[in-house]
Amino acid sequence: MKKVFEALVEGIRSSLSACRFNSALLGLSGGLDSALVATLAKEALGNENVRGISMPSLYSSPESLEDAKELSENLGIRYDVLPITNCFQLLKQELAPIFKNTPEGLAEENMQARLRGIMLMSISNKMGGMVLSTGNKSEICVGYCTLYGDTCGGLAVINDLYKTEVYKLSYWINDYFNKPIIPIRTLTKAPSAELRPNQKDQDSLPPYEILDAILILHIEEGKTKKEIIQAGFDSKVVDQVISLFNKNKYKQMQMPPGLSIRHLLN
Repeated sequence: MKKVFEALVEGIRSSLSACRFNSALLGLSGGLDSALVATLAKEALGNENVRGISMPSLYSSPESLEDAKELSENLGIRYDVLPITNCFQLLKQELAPIFKNTPEGLAEENMQARLRGIMLMSISNKMGGMVLSTGNKSEICVGYCTLYGDTCGGLAVINDLYKTEVYKLSYWINDYFNKPIIPIRTLTKAPSAELRPNQKDQDSLPPYEILDAILILHIEEGKTKKEIIQAGFDSKVVDQVISLFNKNKYKQMQMPPGLSIRHLLN
């Protein structure tokens, strides 16, 4: 993992330098992906050149806010809290004539992500600094992300790391620096986008160990659906994963440029 860590750090540094940026900002949700990206950015640019923005909604847990604050303190980066609750309610109010008599669902979840994207890009425009996208390869491949929301930014830092690899690198970082830079609770709690009550990633996706294994076989090794099923995976799960991958190519094509480190993991 040391080579992966060093490659991502240098990738951030060189990418921002090439675009004439000397600072970065990102949304800090209290989740693992943003925690890892913030840690890498701090190592690449220095703590004085990284800004974390927490943008809680009605569905953000107190624990996530605590974890985001703890991470920012561990890294020594600037940290701001900008709730999106009022903006979200106003947007729903403005859309009410069209959304009338429809249940809340995906549209309202994505509205929250897009409001956060607007806030991050507005701060970037006003104050400077490149917005770093924090999505991992697992989410990107199956479309578990919001276009013009959490996908906005100038650089997708961990777009070539599957979620299980995000965990491995994060644990390695804490071991390498011999202290919990990334809060332990961030590493151990169930992943959640926190866009609706009690939401968990596994409400919509297979467990990441299974999801990633199927994606790696299909994308990195070029295995067919039949070959993956023959390798011992449940046929319904394989169908689900490959179907999600194929129908979300339009999202994959619209991601910010990213850092390629796959050769260091094979």
